[in-house]
Amino acid sequence: MDKKVLINHLNADLSGELTAIIQYITYAAKVTGPYRPQLSQFFLAEVADEQLHAQYLANKIVFLGGEPTTQARSVSPASTNKEMLEAVLKAEKQATADYTQRAQEAEQFGDKGLAVQLEDMIRDESGHAEETERILQDWPI
Repeated sequence: MDKKVLINHLNADLSGELTAIIQYITYAAKVTGPYRPQLSQFFLAEVADEQLHAQYLANKIVFLGGEPTTQARSVSPASTNKEMLEAVLKAEKQATADYTQRAQEAEQFGDKGLAVQLEDMIRDESGHAEETERILQDWPI
């Protein structure tokens, strides 16, 4: 694994984390209805994990000699609570897949610490996805 390629991939992951922070904050403000307090709190509770992931990635990118991105991806538009939850679920599953790939790349690069940290981030992201799936499980149509 080439260092420059790894840095580029980590920057793509950082962009995803910045997007997740924006997504959760925005969705927390937009939720409506009788479950608004619970859903707003659910979204806001995820911000801290995503922020820690973003900071770790930025630090690692700098350590490797790169420049951390400040560009987030666009947040998926969502009008209803269900659409927001579905967008979050999709993003969390994508992050899990991305970090699984990145952990393999870190192993190939020879950075065991990065690989272990990415495995921890996979656990976080998959846990977020599972919780979101549970919320959606009996969601009315």
